[in-house]
Amino acid sequence: MSLDLLAAAVAGAAPTALPGCPEACGHVTVPYPFGFRQGCFHPGFNLTCDETHHPPKLFLVGRVEVEEISLAGGTVRVQSRVVTDRNLASGAADRSSALKPSINSSGLWSDGLTTGTGTRFTVSTQHNVFVFIGCNFIAYLVANNEYVSACAALCDGRIRAAGDTSCSGVGCCRTSIAQGLPAYGLQFQDLESDYSSSWSAFIVDAEWFNGINVGSMQNNTFDHFYAYDHESQRSQRHKVITSVPTVLAWCLDVERDHDLIVFDPDYGWRCTSLNSFAVGAVSCNCSEGYEGNPYFAHGCQDIDECLQPDVYPCLHGTCINMPGTYRCSVSSAKKNIISLPGLITVITISAGLGLLFSLLGVSKITNRLKQIRAEKLRQKFFKKNHGLLLQQLISSNKDTAERTRIFSLEELDQATNKFDHNRIVGGGGHGTVYKGILSDQHVVAIKKAKILVQREIDQFINEVVILSQTNHRNVVKLFGCCLETEVPLLVYEFISNGTLSFYLHGQSKSPFSWKDRLRIALETARAIAYLHSAASISVYHRDIKCANILLTDTLAAKVSDFGASRSIAIDETGILTAVQGTYGYLDPEYYYTSRLTEKSDVYSFGVILAELLTRMTPVFSSHSSECTSLASHFVSLMRENRFLDILDIQIVEEGGTEDAEVVARLAESCLSLKGEERPTMRQVETTLEDVHNSKIYLISQIARVNHIAINDQSYKGSRGGEGTRLYSLEKEFIQSSEVPR
Repeated sequence: MSLDLLAAAVAGAAPTALPGCPEACGHVTVPYPFGFRQGCFHPGFNLTCDETHHPPKLFLVGRVEVEEISLAGGTVRVQSRVVTDRNLASGAADRSSALKPSINSSGLWSDGLTTGTGTRFTVSTQHNVFVFIGCNFIAYLVANNEYVSACAALCDGRIRAAGDTSCSGVGCCRTSIAQGLPAYGLQFQDLESDYSSSWSAFIVDAEWFNGINVGSMQNNTFDHFYAYDHESQRSQRHKVITSVPTVLAWCLDVERDHDLIVFDPDYGWRCTSLNSFAVGAVSCNCSEGYEGNPYFAHGCQDIDECLQPDVYPCLHGTCINMPGTYRCSVSSAKKNIISLPGLITVITISAGLGLLFSLLGVSKITNRLKQIRAEKLRQKFFKKNHGLLLQQLISSNKDTAERTRIFSLEELDQATNKFDHNRIVGGGGHGTVYKGILSDQHVVAIKKAKILVQREIDQFINEVVILSQTNHRNVVKLFGCCLETEVPLLVYEFISNGTLSFYLHGQSKSPFSWKDRLRIALETARAIAYLHSAASISVYHRDIKCANILLTDTLAAKVSDFGASRSIAIDETGILTAVQGTYGYLDPEYYYTSRLTEKSDVYSFGVILAELLTRMTPVFSSHSSECTSLASHFVSLMRENRFLDILDIQIVEEGGTEDAEVVARLAESCLSLKGEERPTMRQVETTLEDVHNSKIYLISQIARVNHIAINDQSYKGSRGGEGTRLYSLEKEFIQSSEVPR
């Protein structure tokens, strides 16, 4: 059962479609924003239900059959075509292609969505693989005259896979798809000169394909693929199957879908439906304790936890459902089963015991027992949350001890009115932030983890360790922490003016001058350079983004959210670690190699510079409705000398074009695909200081930026095929939705 069907079963009568609209076509559930009748779908999500079939079949634009729609996963499972050497159009061979090596044949794979504009769907890079079955071929997926993926299948005479499911290159090869698009060019190079074998190519759901026995493709499940008999020099063709299951990804558009998702200055992106929350700016989910459809009003309905005792147990008492949760109470039935004689006996015994406990001071004993239990529980949480380690760290350094303290739970309960919901002022990547007032009248921000898992707790402790040893005016100040609860609490200075992301991309009507942007960029660069080279330990932030840059009342920058950061030994230049970061900001080199270096933060800062110059979001929808990376778009225009095409008009009106061009060249340098070609944050800081203080002429500023790059070969070839192909790696990466965070 799919996640959406399971959610519907749990929610009972929770609707999936708008009132008066059909909820299914044949065997396929059709949840809003999808629909196939007028008035039943959101623009861009219209489908077709063909009732001439029995049962009816559901189709996307282009007659692509839909098998399943998932709201939770943001996917649509369809039947896509298999491309073979038999169904390519005659004369398809293309030997004039600019791609090398020369290609013997070419074709097109499409999910059928390229016939209209504004398509919402792309191939899911997370769920699909590109598969080629044939003998002695290299198969390429091509987009915009650039290679997206490639694999080679080799064999001697006849395709054979020895009955395994690996598809590892012997008669069958498979590879991941790095760039999600609605359609791809298919190109093939025949590695044999004396004969030509038949082949099949397709994009398929990886989970489905993993369950297929590759060795049986010729004789059983996949009779439509071809076995080549080298001895008889002939092709053997069997039953033809023209389609396989493929998973498409879909997402919201912040411009076209403003009635479904909006930007709130206090909470960030949120969905307009009640009891729901936004996942970034691309999808919605129901809040905890609710199930249903988060894309229309009242679509998320309360779960009756009492109907699922195996999931929500009540070990003592009776389960009582409540909005978003449940509670257990003592069953009143037990109170009514006592007979009159039994009642008299109970009363007599109770009176005697009451007298006895009164004499012994039962209230004092009970209170003491409660205190002991509470103390043991606090000690348990304190130990679990590495409290002893933090105590030792704080006490071992006088400066750290003066700046950082360990708060009690009672202090923070009082400061936040017991964590009143009205005190919530925002949420970071690792927790919810409350506004608090300490007993000394200091206003603070208190962050509380969202998820009770050890990984989140470890990230909180990591943030304490790093910030307790950090002292910089442009890094948010940590006052201390509380470790006496199951969920650790961090106490920061309160930054009242929101995030840089809100000022650039939110609904703020306050003027945001070029002078302010340049100063914020400089202050942020100073903070990162300090973390890299001037702090007591080198720190790689690993999640530099506009949402993690807070602004004070005077618009001074404060770098925050160090939950994902890593400290580095002085003699180390990088470490291998699990990839972590934010969609749109993540360094492609780090993504592909898992090696974290200081240049990973430089790349992320380059994206921020591009945002300050353009006021565009790091990932945006282009005119063709494809999700486009600001980094790749920005660098492409810079290399084409079209800087003014993307520069924010307000900077031009303020006369900041010359300085902005220097900053743009600096951003281009930071966004180099190779880390070794990027400047250090200290070099970035120096360049921005020169621009901010106007100490040098424009020609000297441009010369400094060009001098920063260690190797400028990528720029010299930026207009050639190789430069374009190199930067396409970043395009492939940025379209991926597999980045954790």
